[in-house]
Amino acid sequence: MTTRLTWTQILAWRLRRQFVSGAGAENAVAVARRLCGVQSQVTSSARLAVAVRSARPDPEEIDKALWSERTLVKTWIMRGTLHLVPADQLADYCAALSTLRFWEKGSWQRGHGVTAGEIEAIIDAVPRALGERALTREELVDAVVEVTGDAHLRQALTSGWGALLKPLSRLGELCYAPPLDGRVAFTAPRAWVPGWPAGLPPHEEAGPRLVRAFLGAHGPATPEMFDTWLFGGVARKAVLKGWFRDLAPELTEVETDDGMTLTALTEHLDDVAGTAPSAEVHLLPGFDQFVLAAPRGLAPLLPPELRPKVSRQAGWISPVVVHEGRVAGVWEAKGGDITLDLAAPVPQGPLDEAVARMRALLAG
Repeated sequence: MTTRLTWTQILAWRLRRQFVSGAGAENAVAVARRLCGVQSQVTSSARLAVAVRSARPDPEEIDKALWSERTLVKTWIMRGTLHLVPADQLADYCAALSTLRFWEKGSWQRGHGVTAGEIEAIIDAVPRALGERALTREELVDAVVEVTGDAHLRQALTSGWGALLKPLSRLGELCYAPPLDGRVAFTAPRAWVPGWPAGLPPHEEAGPRLVRAFLGAHGPATPEMFDTWLFGGVARKAVLKGWFRDLAPELTEVETDDGMTLTALTEHLDDVAGTAPSAEVHLLPGFDQFVLAAPRGLAPLLPPELRPKVSRQAGWISPVVVHEGRVAGVWEAKGGDITLDLAAPVPQGPLDEAVARMRALLAG
């Protein structure tokens, strides 16, 4: 018998699972673990994503977790974008993502002005150049040129947004280190992350763990939704099917009220089915996982008429107003205040409370 769920139940459950309802997360690591990472291309958005979910927001806790406690790691990971992930989960992300070696494609090499031999040389040289130390980007480029003896790599490595270093992050060979003299610095996870394994786990083990974690916050979902979130929609299909097949004893298919077939963790079915629709209003920052982990075309979450305002040019994801688990508009911090652009009716009292809370977080 097929389990049927409404989108109002699913979205209300996601709000609660993602610490949006209740704001009960203990710390930044708990947020990153539950959300399967916090995107940090824009540092202020990452800080707000954690703060809005925290029982006791602390402006210093992300830096403390990254650089003092080393319980969070910052690196290029999902979809090649910067994320904060729990240090003890980074190896799983690397193992799963390294199944797609995009840098071996001729089109990618031509697009970044390198040959197959040069990208292989970079992948070989960066771990040797880093050793057990931290280097700024400029120092790392100098060291790679010295190791390889190939001066042409200098231009390739210093252009763009670190594209030629992203393969190293997926292979578990590079992550951010504390800034050096105010400049971005890199180190190797083996030198930085406590308990880093001698080798990455098999992707056959890491992949199902990531599927389980994803469905535990962003489910019920489809394999394609998981693929879009993790790989950008270009996963190796056999690998993706294998992960879901291996996790099948823990999964149940459900049908939504608009006829979609989704996959849920069986252990969460009763909880989702028993979730009452949300009447809450929340302001979430730009690049928030509540929006990012779902397809842009998921109309129950993001109405089509709002999509251009939320998903903008150059991959920019706007801050959103959420009512009843659905995006109802966007907002912007401007001139010390918050400007709203609503596309649907939102109750004034709960909206005022959400705005006041966001103002306080921004001031903090």
